[in-house]
Amino acid sequence: MLDASPPFDRLPNKPGVGYKPQHFAEIMADPGPVAWLEIHAENYMGAGGRPLAQMRALAERFAISVHGVGLSIGGEGRLDPEHLARLKHLIGWLKPASFSEHLAWSTHDSHFLNDLLPLPYTAATLARVCDHIDEVQEAVGRRMLLENPSTYLAFSESDMLEVDFLSEIATRTGCGLLFDVNNVFVSATNQQTDPLSYIDAFPLDKVGEIHLGGHDEDEDDHGATLLIDSHGKPVVDPVWALYDHTIARGGAKPTLIEWDNDVPEWPVLAAEAARAEAALAQLAQ
Repeated sequence: MLDASPPFDRLPNKPGVGYKPQHFAEIMADPGPVAWLEIHAENYMGAGGRPLAQMRALAERFAISVHGVGLSIGGEGRLDPEHLARLKHLIGWLKPASFSEHLAWSTHDSHFLNDLLPLPYTAATLARVCDHIDEVQEAVGRRMLLENPSTYLAFSESDMLEVDFLSEIATRTGCGLLFDVNNVFVSATNQQTDPLSYIDAFPLDKVGEIHLGGHDEDEDDHGATLLIDSHGKPVVDPVWALYDHTIARGGAKPTLIEWDNDVPEWPVLAAEAARAEAALAQLAQ
């Protein structure tokens, strides 16, 4: 039986940011519009030290979301039992308001690949991902959220749309979904599809958290625009517009500003959170 307290959507329907240790003092002194924080699980699986001490202090004041990047939910092999045990320990003592992972794979045999790689959307992949999610949720005793990926190409063997694939996973496993708006924009640009159609088809009622982040722009070998999900720049205006469309359809959701590379000074990050706060406030009028 999964622990329903706290539920997967207990995060406040307000802005959050990805926590970076260099911002600790400023967050504790004046968080501004930031109501919750997200951490990468793998950064807090150690046995002690300053990172855990800071996190314990932050958890007394803020709801915490734990975002995993290393489970390899879509991998062909079994989940790493040691990694899963460390994750269970972290969630056990931190008691976060939300836990999420990526629809991706990042391991092969005993090797960890420093990337989140896409999957073909087939019945076999669906069954494997669902089995892994069931194992994770049973191990940690919590419902998890699964994030839609950023993609750069499509698999010819896919026989399901991504939206249908994610919806079926949520139905079969009872997990929630994490909706990354920048990922939608990146994927739609790279594959020349319509991001609004994707959002309109997405099961937004199953979404427990939204991510907003930046990306880099490049060109492929044919001179076409290629977007890279880099998490190293401000959110661009087209992504903000898609976010407005998302919350207009699905209602207010906990919204994360995701900035992991070339991390700016705290006022820059807080300003991005303030823009999300303004969008949520406009929705309430």
